[in-house]
Amino acid sequence: MPTKSNKKIKQLLLSLLFDGIGMLSFAVPFLGDFSDVIWAPISAWLMTRLYKGKIGKIAGVVSFIEEIIPGLDVVPTFTIMWLYTNVFKTSKYKNTFNLD
Repeated sequence: MPTKSNKKIKQLLLSLLFDGIGMLSFAVPFLGDFSDVIWAPISAWLMTRLYKGKIGKIAGVVSFIEEIIPGLDVVPTFTIMWLYTNVFKTSKYKNTFNLD
């Protein structure tokens, strides 16, 4: 049975991988915009699978929008979501930032 720590590490590695895939569209000029049309719904679906519940659905919408709009591919949406769920949401400062 995987431990909670192993699950967090797996989520982080997958998040970094998926953000890297999303940023690959910058590598090939003009073809990248077309690949974003394909990657945007895939990234949204992956986000909902990686992060369950209401927060995963919201993150899926954000991921779709971030990927479909040209120029925003540099935003590491998956990694930001990992930080939110594993660092900020469980932080002693969560009430300070109203992240509930």
